[in-house]
Amino acid sequence: MHKFPNQEEIIDAVTRGIRTAKANYSHWTADELYLSYAPAKFLTIHVSQEIAKLSNSPEIFIDATVADILRCSLPNRAGFRDFMKEKYLTQDVMCLTLDERFEHKTDNDSISRVIMSIKNGVRNVQEEYKSEVEKMCKMLERERQEDSTLDYGVFAFYLDISNSARKKTQKRLDEIIESFDKIVSSHKNLKSNFKGGEINIIDNIGEWCVGCYIIEPTF
Repeated sequence: MHKFPNQEEIIDAVTRGIRTAKANYSHWTADELYLSYAPAKFLTIHVSQEIAKLSNSPEIFIDATVADILRCSLPNRAGFRDFMKEKYLTQDVMCLTLDERFEHKTDNDSISRVIMSIKNGVRNVQEEYKSEVEKMCKMLERERQEDSTLDYGVFAFYLDISNSARKKTQKRLDEIIESFDKIVSSHKNLKSNFKGGEINIIDNIGEWCVGCYIIEPTF
């Protein structure tokens, strides 16, 4: 069986991916700050590339549907419809899903382990971001560990502001994390932690940082 990378390896790869996206975008556009102007999927592709470089890389899926992820993580593969109905989950996609890597016998034997939402230009608490965290909580929450193969979820993001912004980066980070913590605490058997958040200051231009908000079951 292929060994699945541990959480630290994955989070480090996510952070490297976003930082590489920042470096590439700055180089290609001569813009020192605003990665937030980059095209859609720019961050997701860079993150995927970094995860793929791991010696024990998982299978990587971009924009897998909630239904497919549940079908590949619940004990009863046919139970995803009832699960979605019970949890009030609508059909949607996750930016990135990491599955176990092994030789497949059919197209229906995948095992999903990690779900990610990757967002660019995150500067304030928005309903869109809270909805992403709520969605991951619903997919991860359960009574017993064996009720799902999902290990954790990650809301990964890039934040940048100009030096003229009245509200500085640390205040914004605190408010974002606080709003996510409230959502996680409203669910049973879940915990969260935040990694990253180191603030980079570009003189006379602005500030930027990379963050990973991690949600996981408490087993």
